Amino acid sequence: MRMTWAAATIAAGLIASPPLAAQPSTTTYIHAGRLLDQPGREPRGPSTIIVRDGKIAEVRDGFATPEGDARVVDLKTAFVLPGLIDMHVHISSDDNLLRSRLESSGRDVEDVFVIAQGNARRTLEAGFTTVRDLGGDGRTTTTLRDAINNGVIVGPTVIPAGTMISVTGGHGGVNGLNRTLTHAVAAERTNICDGPDGCASAVRAQISLGAEVIKFAATGGVRSNVAGGLGKQMSDAEMKSVVDTAHSFGRKVTAHAHGKEGIDAALRAGVDSIEHGSFIDDETVKLFKASNAALVPTAVAPIAALAQARRGDAPGPQLAKAEEAAAAHANSIARAVKGNVRILFGTDSGVAPHGDNAKEFALMVKAGMTPAQAIKAATIDNAAELDRPIGAILPGHEADIIAVGGDPLADVTALETIDFVMRRGVVHKLGGKRQAFPPE
Repeated sequence: MRMTWAAATIAAGLIASPPLAAQPSTTTYIHAGRLLDQPGREPRGPSTIIVRDGKIAEVRDGFATPEGDARVVDLKTAFVLPGLIDMHVHISSDDNLLRSRLESSGRDVEDVFVIAQGNARRTLEAGFTTVRDLGGDGRTTTTLRDAINNGVIVGPTVIPAGTMISVTGGHGGVNGLNRTLTHAVAAERTNICDGPDGCASAVRAQISLGAEVIKFAATGGVRSNVAGGLGKQMSDAEMKSVVDTAHSFGRKVTAHAHGKEGIDAALRAGVDSIEHGSFIDDETVKLFKASNAALVPTAVAPIAALAQARRGDAPGPQLAKAEEAAAAHANSIARAVKGNVRILFGTDSGVAPHGDNAKEFALMVKAGMTPAQAIKAATIDNAAELDRPIGAILPGHEADIIAVGGDPLADVTALETIDFVMRRGVVHKLGGKRQAFPPE
């Protein structure tokens, strides 16, 4: 998708404008009734989190008396924990599939940016302070990332993958369009490749557009308008080229993969993680363990995709694939959990509705994880995969903090109702209500 002059002007303005809400210079004392400062460990009792310049400065036992003109946030009756991390979203995607199909041909990048901005705010207010965006227009996503980081608009920290790399005719290629639109869209694409050399070039193209992680389609996908099923689509040599090229640029690689043959091939190629993993058997579990690759189950996605297809919102080929994926997915995830595969938290929001990200937790628990394990996956474990100082409430970490009214360690669905959200020291939600931005 070519960025028009108008879109380029918007992007330049967003990036160059002085921040509306720079990192706060004031000190905030958060009085927490219960504090899960390091998910995976037992929560603390009454505690005080001291936030300064957008970072955690100190954590004290009890409710400390604020010093000077420090602001106090009273969460004495709340359960406080680190901001959540979603490793698989499509921030610029409209989760209303039928509307998207009807309107997409009339949308410009400016329209897509507005959609992304709304999705970003919903995601943040749902308690997700960091997301990994795994497919969309590269420039739109990086512009959104920079605008959020500069304090121009509201949203989570965005880690973009650019556009998912695909072979010609594959999931992520150009499909379901008439001849004229197919040629027009294909002419703008930098993500479609064939052969090892072409796929290496596609990786470099995404990196040049700002991708911080690389994603490729190892197999077919549910929402592409192709009747080729969910099997392997990229050759072993092409996968190896994608992985090696990305790693040479210091980028991790994740593979969209449903069918077993494609999952296994991607693991052998050296990917860092697998998205979806709908058809996993014991041999696949062994490959996960041997490579230490992680699985991002996106358990809400097949449920959402199947509901859309059954409503008639999706083209014909999608219904059969949605039925196939949904029937196998839950058992595959349970097998991976039982086999002690590394599990990360991700939702595929954009297929499932943005803002409903936390519904993934209950499905992870249903697959055999404890609430504590599911929360750790969405915080400590995701942060480690991203190699960022987030996911825990520790001195020096980003002040990404949320709070809920219930106890998510007893009932993980408590995370579906977020009362408080702070990102990098700025309060965006308090008492369940949206806060003014920029802060007064």
